[in-house]
This record gives sequence, structure tokens and C-alpha cells, in this order.
Amino acid sequence: MTVLLDDIVRAVEAWLRILKEPEPYVDPNLDPVLIVPGIAGSILNARDAETGKEERVWVRIWEADREFRAKLWCKFDPQTGKTESLDSNISIVVPEDRDGLYAIDCLDPDMVVGRDSVCYFHDMIKEMTSWGYQEGKTLFGFGYDFRQSNRLKETLDRFAAKLDAIHTASGGKKITIITHSMGGLLTKCFMSLHSDIFEKYVKSWIAIAAPFQGAPGYVTSTLMNGMSFVEGWEAYFFVSKWSMHQLLIECPSIYELMACLDHEWEHAPLLQIWKEIQDGNGNSAAMLETFTPIEAVSIFTQALSTNELSYGGVDIPLPFNTEVLHWANKTREILSSAKLPSNIKFYNVYGTGVDTPQSVCYGSAESPILDLQELPLLEATYINVDGDGTVPAESAMADGLEAEARVGIPGDHRGIICDKHLFRIVKHWLKADHDPFYNPVNDYVILPTLFEIERHQDSKGKVISLKEEWEVVADDEREAMVGSVSAACVGDDLCSSEEAHATFVVHPQSNGKQHIELNAMSVTAGV
Repeated sequence: MTVLLDDIVRAVEAWLRILKEPEPYVDPNLDPVLIVPGIAGSILNARDAETGKEERVWVRIWEADREFRAKLWCKFDPQTGKTESLDSNISIVVPEDRDGLYAIDCLDPDMVVGRDSVCYFHDMIKEMTSWGYQEGKTLFGFGYDFRQSNRLKETLDRFAAKLDAIHTASGGKKITIITHSMGGLLTKCFMSLHSDIFEKYVKSWIAIAAPFQGAPGYVTSTLMNGMSFVEGWEAYFFVSKWSMHQLLIECPSIYELMACLDHEWEHAPLLQIWKEIQDGNGNSAAMLETFTPIEAVSIFTQALSTNELSYGGVDIPLPFNTEVLHWANKTREILSSAKLPSNIKFYNVYGTGVDTPQSVCYGSAESPILDLQELPLLEATYINVDGDGTVPAESAMADGLEAEARVGIPGDHRGIICDKHLFRIVKHWLKADHDPFYNPVNDYVILPTLFEIERHQDSKGKVISLKEEWEVVADDEREAMVGSVSAACVGDDLCSSEEAHATFVVHPQSNGKQHIELNAMSVTAGV
């Protein structure tokens, strides 16, 4: 839904007193929940060994690229399995404020304009507190250095200590873990390597958009070209794609997201390259060559063979790291051997309805590639499958565990953790909906009876129509009426515009219930 339409619908709901200003509400009967983010989903601070001073390096907008290069660029140590910052005076730590929730809420708390682009679990935390969860009592977060392997001992030791602390803080109650994306791999590694601790403290696990069998297309282009975590105009003030590329080449976490080799893929992930082939007479022709995930390793090795960065006046070679790959292969063996303890319930939510890269292609019949070292400079094209835009649904569904339920939700990889449908499902699984329609603070009942949304494109532009209906049960009756509200705005570029209109009908009360209808539509032109 577009911003303007969303705002206008919320305004109507608030006017009808269906949405009220939230008041503090704590449900003492809830079991504790630990939220674990995915890659790049934690605030990271750089701690200076000499001064002890800490400064946020991820995420930040001001001097983002310079600080990122200075303090997060790293090299992998095959002896320890850890990536260490190139500046030996710097260690990376995760802030523990708000019992770990601060680090996974809004990743740049100082950002005002464009704040939504750096919010991670903000909406979920807000939603869960409205259900009666209390920070530090029944709601906790676990941020981590996402550069590291999902089986790094240091991270798993922190995870074990976190579970123990939550168990104590909640009076001995067992914990539900909610993970997003790569957080699911970290949790599965912990469950595999420390099943006794997992069984002791954990009651259930809800995995959201987890790349259980990898994110093939996403990782192939990431290792070859880098990635941008922020899109739109904010990207101009953020870490460059090239700087991110130099970091990720040394990150085991990225290699651990490569396609699982022993999974029987319905659509095999491939790397394709249009190569320029010359015969003995000097004639050239384009030929499409296809490589399996195993064969693609040699392509990465050749394409990145001369890659290097300059740090502190020293040129550091940064080729495709086969030592990291070997480490990651061992991690995948650990993941594939994980077993779910019989007394723990597992739930899987995966994203659907979004084109998701599965195979990656470079070059074309018209513009074939002569030198593989050109690949890091080229834009890839993709063969897509169904998924959330990052993780194929096939990968997310193939958890290898005895699941209580597997549910697909239409939505993209990041957006799914803000989805109202997801919230309703999670609330039910957590048994936080003792009466799913009762608001214990305001003492009224809302029965949502209809929610429909439709999108299409016509000559006027992008059109979104919404229909929502409720039955409200309350002692006080709202006045029967028909009303409408409209809003319009023009984009900063003066070339795009949006108009939104809504009508609502409040029917007279009948048998203690009052029916309310809302119909809204927005038209966005020039996009």
C-alpha cells in the first residue's frame, strides 16, 4: 500500500476510534520471546582498545562509507574461523541496551528522514508490546556481528548466555525464539551443536524467511558484484556497493548462504556466462556456458583473482576466499545434520509472490564476455523463481525439521516482518490471543470481517483499492453516518503525484453490534 493511502486509512480508523492511542498493557501470563535478526540486522559498534570508546559503525549515514572501510573491513582467520577487522585496535561489539532490543529495532536511531529504510524489527516490537509483552521481562533481542560464521563459538557462547539470562529473568519460563532470515541459520547451528542447552531453555521456534538451503541468486551476484542494503536516494549517503563487496568477500556468513549442494532443487541454481569465443581464423562468436554451483567456484576464483583493496597505504589482495568456502561447507554439514528435540515446536513462515533470483547470467549474445575479470564490473540478469525477492520459497520451506506448520505469506524479504498477516499468525502461535478480538485496556471487541486489497495499472497510473469491514461490540454506540476524506501530494521531483480517497459507512447498532465499512483508493501517476 502506498504511503498516502496507508495514512488516510489510518486516519479514518483513528477517527472512528477503532485505533486508539496505545496504553501500557502487560500480560503476566506470556512466555518470554527472543528475537534474532538476519544478516546486517544488528547495530554494530566499534570499540577502541586504547580509549574504550564505542562508536556506531553499522548503521550510520554520516561518513558511513569512510567509517565502514576503516573499522568493518576485515580478513578471515582460518585457524579461528573468525573475521578480524583490519585495524587491530578495533573490536566490533553489539550494544545490549533494552535487553538486546535496541540493536535490532531501528538500526540508525539518529535518522529522521527515510527512517523506515533502516528500521528492522521496530514494527514487530511495537506490535508485541501491544499484546502485553514487556521489554526485559518477556521480550528480548539478540544482535550479533553478522560478518561472522553462524557457528562461530564466540557468537554461540553469547547465545547460550542470553538464553540462560532470559530463563532467569522470566522466572524459569521456557522461551520462544523468533528468527528472521540468516538468524534462522544461526539458531539451527546452535540447536545442532548445543542441543542440550536448546532443549533446556527453548519451548518453540518460529523461523521467518530463513534460507535453509541458501539464497543462490542473491549470493552469487553478491560475491561477484557486492550488494546495496539501502535503496533509493538514501543509498547515495550510505555504504557504496564496492565497499560492501570488499567486506563480504571475507565474511563466512555470506558463503554459508550459497546454494546447498545436497539439496534436490526443483529449479537448479546456475551461473551462466555469454562468452566470446574466437576460432583460429580470428572470427568471434557468442556462446552461452552454464556452470553448476560446484563449477561456479572456478569462475569466482578467476573473476576475483586480481581483486584488492588499499588500506593504510598497503595494497591487500582480496580474491575469492577458498578457505572461507571450506569453513562454510563444514557449516552446511552441521546445518543439514541438525535435529529438532521432540519437546520443541517448530513453525516456518516463508515469503511468496515476489520474483526471486535463482540463476545468474552475465553478458548477452550481443555483448559477450572475453575476460572473466570483467564480471565484477558488470550487472547481472536473473532467472527468477517464486520467493520473497531474496530467498526462494523452495529454500525457505526445506527446513529439514518436523514442523508444526509451514505458512507462505505474500511479501518481500524485509517487508514480511512488518506484515499484519504475519503478526496475526505469530500472535496465535505464541498463544498471546487469549481472546483474539478482545482489547483488555479499552474494553471493547473488534471483529475484522473483511480485508481486501487490489492493485492494477491503467492509463491514469498505479491504482490501489482497499476494502475493510469490522463489527464493533461496545457499550457506547457510534453515530450512524456516511463520510469521506481525501488527500493529495506531489513528489519532490514534481513529476509524480498521488491522490487518495476514502469513504466510510457507520451503520446503526443492531443486537449490540455496529457494522463499519471503509472503501479507499489511491492513484499514483508518474512512477
